[in-house]
Amino acid sequence: MICTCIQNKDYDAIAGILSGNEVELAEIRLDSCTLDDAQIKELFSDSDIPLVATCRIDVCGSARLAEHKLRLAVEAGARFADLEIEAPAQMSKDFQALCRENGTELIRSYHDFSGTPDDGVLQMALARCFRYGADIAKIVTLARDAEDVKRVESLYSVVLEGQSSMQGRLIAFCMGEAGRESRMECLRRGAPYTYAALSQGEATASGQWDSAQMRSALYRDGFSYRRDGIAMPASKSFAQRAILAAALAQGTSRLDGYSPCGDTAAAIALAQCLGAKIHSDGSVLHIEGIGAHAGQLSLDGIECGESGLLTRLAIPLLSVLNTKPFRIDGSGTLTRRPLSSAADIMASFGVLLSNAQPRGEKEVFVPATAKGALLPGTANVPGKGGSQLISGLLMALPLCEGDSRLRVGEPRSIPYMYMTLDVLRHFGIRTRSEMEGDAEMLERDDWSSCSAIDFHIKGRQRYHAADFTIEGDWSAAANFLVAGAIFGSVSLRGLDTRSIQADISILDILVEAGAVVSELEDGSVCACKAPLEAFETDLNNAPDLFPITALLAAFCAGESRISGAGRLRAKESDRAAAIIETLGRMGVEAGIDGDTMYVCGESLASRILSSRLLEGGEYSSFHDHRIAMMLKVASIAAKSPIVIDDEACVGKSFPEFYSAFGSSF
Repeated sequence: MICTCIQNKDYDAIAGILSGNEVELAEIRLDSCTLDDAQIKELFSDSDIPLVATCRIDVCGSARLAEHKLRLAVEAGARFADLEIEAPAQMSKDFQALCRENGTELIRSYHDFSGTPDDGVLQMALARCFRYGADIAKIVTLARDAEDVKRVESLYSVVLEGQSSMQGRLIAFCMGEAGRESRMECLRRGAPYTYAALSQGEATASGQWDSAQMRSALYRDGFSYRRDGIAMPASKSFAQRAILAAALAQGTSRLDGYSPCGDTAAAIALAQCLGAKIHSDGSVLHIEGIGAHAGQLSLDGIECGESGLLTRLAIPLLSVLNTKPFRIDGSGTLTRRPLSSAADIMASFGVLLSNAQPRGEKEVFVPATAKGALLPGTANVPGKGGSQLISGLLMALPLCEGDSRLRVGEPRSIPYMYMTLDVLRHFGIRTRSEMEGDAEMLERDDWSSCSAIDFHIKGRQRYHAADFTIEGDWSAAANFLVAGAIFGSVSLRGLDTRSIQADISILDILVEAGAVVSELEDGSVCACKAPLEAFETDLNNAPDLFPITALLAAFCAGESRISGAGRLRAKESDRAAAIIETLGRMGVEAGIDGDTMYVCGESLASRILSSRLLEGGEYSSFHDHRIAMMLKVASIAAKSPIVIDDEACVGKSFPEFYSAFGSSF
C-alpha cells in the first residue's frame, strides 16, 4: 500500500484530502500540522482511511508534547503510531502499553539523515526496534550509492530471535536519489506499505515519490474494486426456516425482505407440498399455514432441490406430520453429499432413515426413505456433524405429544441452532437451552469453547402466524467485504450488525487481518483497504466462510491458519479439497494440517511487483456457489481472465451475484 504523507496542513485541508478516492493510507505529521486536541481526536476517530500518527520529538520541541499528541491519536483510533527508538525510556514503555491497550500497531523507527551505516549497525537498529516493542520496524537511511541501498534492503533477509520473518514487519528503504527505487522495492520485499508525498512539492525527504506517481507505477493495470450501496440478498438460512415455520402456523404470515434463490424456491415448493398457500408480492411473501399437528399429513414423498439444510429440516418435520413412510428426493450435488450421522440421530427418536436404493455404504444419501413416527424423548446426539438436523428436530419436536430433551455434544455451527430458536420464538414456539463449557466460554462468551448444549422442548405446542423480516445475508456479504478490504472499498445495504448469523464473524476476521470495517449512520456496512497481515480464526461455527476467508489469507502477509477444515467435506463439494486445489493452481501455497487449513500470503503490492499475481485460466467451481464467488473475487488480481466452468451455480443462494459484483475493475 501507499501511505501519503500529510504535513503542514490544518484540519479542513486534511479532511478534504482524506475524503477523496486517491488516498488509501495516510501519515498525519502531528509535529507540523496545525491541529488542536479536539481536532486530533476527531480526525483519528472519524476517518475510514487507516491513519499513521507521527510526531517527531525534535520537530515538536519536547517529548512531553509529542507524547501528548500521539496519545490523543492512539486513544481516538489511530491504526499505526510511529515512535523513534531514541525516545526517552519511560515514554517508550508507557507508549508501548498504550498501543497494546488500544489495538494500535506500534512502529519503532530509526533514521540516519547523514548516510547509511554498516551492516552491523543496521542490524543492531533493527533488533532495537523489536526489543523496544515494535509491531513494525522502520529503518530509513540516506543512500549515496547502490551499495548503501543494498545494505538496507538486505535487512529483509535478517532472521531475528522471536521473529520468524520480516514479511509485513519491516519498512526499510533509503532517502536520496540513489534510494528512490528502494521506496517501491520495499513493497516487493514485503513491507506493509511505503511512503509517498502528497504532491511533487511536498516531499518529506529527498528521493520521495509523489503519491500520484507511485499509484500510477504500482496500480498501472487496475487491481481496484470500489462499489457503494450494494443491496444484499435475503439470508437463505433465515428464509428457509421462516418459510417452513409460516407454513406450519395457524393463520397467514407476512415475510418481508424476501429475495429469490434456488434454495428458497425449494423451501417454498416444500411448504406448498405440505399444504400452505403462498403469494409473492415483490420482496414480501404471504403464507397461509396449515395449523400443523402430529399425524396431519399422508404424503408419499418430498423434493428438497439441492438444499442440504432444507433436507435436514424436512426429515424430522415430515416424520412428525406424516402418517406413513415417505421418500426424500433432491438434485444436483445434494445426492452426492452424505447425511452424516442422520440415521443414528433420527433412530434416537424412533425414525428409521435409510437409502432409497442400495448403495453398499453405511452413510445415508438422498434419495432416502424415512419410516416411523417421530417420538418425543431424551437423546444424546453428536454435534460434530453440524447443526442442520438438530435445527430440524428443534422445529419438529414441539409438535410431538410429549416433552423432549436433546443434548448436543461437541456442537458445531452453534449460531445456526440459535437462529432456529429465534425463528421459532417469532412463530410462538418456546424452547429452553443451556450451554456447557469452560471458564473461557463463560467469561468471554466464546462459543468455540462450548462442550455441550441441552435443549428442553415442551411438546403439544402450536405454530402461530407472525410478521417476520428476513435479514440480509452475511454469507454473500463476505465476498464483497473481502474484495473491498483487499482491493479498495465497498459499502453494503440490508445487513444487521446485531445479527446472530454465524457468518457475521467475517467482520471479526477482517478486523484481525487489519482491514478497516465500519457501519455508517444509514446502516451501511463498509470495508476499506488497509495493510493486511496473517491471522488465525476458527470457522467451525461458520464453515461457509472458508473459501473467501482462504482467499483473504492469500493477500495477508505471512501464514494464516483457519480451523474447522473437517467441516467442509460434506458441503456442495469437498470444499476443503476444492479450496486447496484452487489456491494451488493460482500459485498460492496452502495445505491442511489436521483440522487446520494454512495459507501463505503476501500483500497485493508485493504480488504485483514480484509478478506473483494469481494465475488465470479455466477453473472449476466444483458446482459449489461459494467456490464460484471466491473465484470471481480472485479474478480482480489474476494475470489473465479467470473462466468459471459453472457460473450458474451461484443461483443456489444469490442469482444476481455477478451483476451485483460488477465486471469491470
